Amino acid sequence: MRPQSTFFDLGFSGTSLFTALKKFKRENLSKVTKAIDAYKKAQEAKELTDHFCEFFESAVASEQHELEKCYRIRHEVYCEEMSYLPLCEDKLERTNVDEHSLHCTIQHKFSQHFAGTVRLVYTENDEQKLPVEEFCADSITDTEFHPNAFPRDQICEISRLAVPASFRRRKMDKFQNAATGGINEYEYSEKELRCFPFVAIGLYLAAGAAALRTGRPHVFVMMEPRLARNMKFVGITFKQIGDTVNYHGKRAPYYINAHDFKRQLKSGFKQMLKKIDTQLYPA
Repeated sequence: MRPQSTFFDLGFSGTSLFTALKKFKRENLSKVTKAIDAYKKAQEAKELTDHFCEFFESAVASEQHELEKCYRIRHEVYCEEMSYLPLCEDKLERTNVDEHSLHCTIQHKFSQHFAGTVRLVYTENDEQKLPVEEFCADSITDTEFHPNAFPRDQICEISRLAVPASFRRRKMDKFQNAATGGINEYEYSEKELRCFPFVAIGLYLAAGAAALRTGRPHVFVMMEPRLARNMKFVGITFKQIGDTVNYHGKRAPYYINAHDFKRQLKSGFKQMLKKIDTQLYPA
């Protein structure tokens, strides 16, 4: 009876066989690991998006009562809480640029409370200015990324992002008084509270979606340098184009291209952006 061939009969030495098997294992293990990582990221992305969208709904404010709700939230945050702006008798914080702005909201589905608002200011002619041009033009030192370096119908600014105090608290912050912005732990579940830090991120994603939809890729924003650094956590990398100034607190001018904004987002937040976009612009 003829014996079965061995690896050695086929020309493999012990050393070469060991090397070949080691290489095969390493290459295939790497492929399996990458596949598992990709699956995990996809699952995390879906869970993050589902978790956020289970409790919150994004929309474009178009009706007068919706716009007034945006102005009221802004008054609560910018005038009453932070004292960045003077109090208004009607408790509605409005400016002339609101007339050439797109206003986005995020609403808590269960309570119907508005969890935040942001506006995307755009220009339709040479007379209209972005807030960064009107109030902080001298702070922009990088002329390559000055608003004047781009066509007027392709620039916009993320502005007046406001999240009510009640949506910036954690359950560990014991409820004291709802009027002061505390969270009533009997009204919001622990699962819902884990979403609250993402409200501000959701508003930035809403503004980014609006910039892309309206064909205005050159986006400006005045923000705290610390916040700009923290936004890298989700893959949003703003370019600082000027010095820090005192404008509603210590802020600096930043620029980002909306297409880069979308491309650089981490997978989970890309899914959130897609979902928020469909909420803002339903088919």
